[in-house]
Amino acid sequence: MANRLSKIVTRTGDDGSTGLGDGSRVSKASHRIQVLGELDELNSHLGMALAEALPDTVRDCLIIVQHDLFDLGGELCIPGRIALVEAHLLRLEEQVGVHNANLSPLKEFILPGGSRAAAALHVARTVCRRAERELVALAGNEAVSPLAPRYLNRLSDLLFVLARCANVAAGVPDVCWQPGRNAA
Repeated sequence: MANRLSKIVTRTGDDGSTGLGDGSRVSKASHRIQVLGELDELNSHLGMALAEALPDTVRDCLIIVQHDLFDLGGELCIPGRIALVEAHLLRLEEQVGVHNANLSPLKEFILPGGSRAAAALHVARTVCRRAERELVALAGNEAVSPLAPRYLNRLSDLLFVLARCANVAAGVPDVCWQPGRNAA
């Protein structure tokens, strides 16, 4: 990949199209490109979360996920390519269990927030859910690996747990929902 990205301005997309990894060109408004953008946004939010103080175990987990998301983007960029396998899904499930084991059981719903790191992870979680919805919609019309939406579903669970871990590490409590709090 030495010189692969040496030319940044190509002008090839000036007509509203973009190239996929298989050499084909599609509209920048295509659903596939929309999902790729959602994954890029999710990965960027993970980068923002990684700029905050986090426990090493959470940081290491998020870095691995960032690489997975690039692999998933590669799947979408080259239709028919498979990069994520069942082991990726199992790793996410394992990480949910490992990180959740150290948290107090939830007795009520929590609101996004607490520490800056937790808030950033909650934003990433909501972007992950949006990416999952868009990927499911894409899969209704085009070929997509059946593992891909499952991966994003597990990832959003993991991000929820990691947000709670970030609050614990910061010594900040989760923000508990208080139904009817502002009722007259």
